[in-house]
Amino acid sequence: MTSISLPTPESTREAGRRLGEALRAGDLVVLTGGLGAGKTTMTQGLADGVGVRGPITSPTFVIARVHPSLVGGPALVHVDAYRLGGAAELDDLDLDTDLTDSVTVVEWGSGLVEDLSEDRLEITLAADPETEARTLTLTGRGRWAGAPADALVRSLTAEV
Repeated sequence: MTSISLPTPESTREAGRRLGEALRAGDLVVLTGGLGAGKTTMTQGLADGVGVRGPITSPTFVIARVHPSLVGGPALVHVDAYRLGGAAELDDLDLDTDLTDSVTVVEWGSGLVEDLSEDRLEITLAADPETEARTLTLTGRGRWAGAPADALVRSLTAEV
């Protein structure tokens, strides 16, 4: 688990873009953080890095959106699990059918989606109530565990 500071929304978006460039089909990103912590801002950058069609907005009321690739890569499945009542409602989304061909990002997914993929990044964003600064804490699982996660964090902090 490694933490970095992201002083502005733009730096949060840029860290997401760099993260998106490193992701591949089958990867799962679980975003955790309070309201206004930057989960959707991070996803906007991530989508730019993956190279998908936007705009990227919070899917709170539609639960999930699929953004097709503009560059021949994987689609981005963007899920907001905030309104889901539990694992049964998550199962109704059939995320596991899209997972191997897509990059899947789940906001508010902690405790619900970890069984979908061994290869995942668990990212917690915490916003400073006095400023627009955020702290990103990243934990890698599966192919992202250990050194790959550490290298990813180094790439995110390079002049962010």
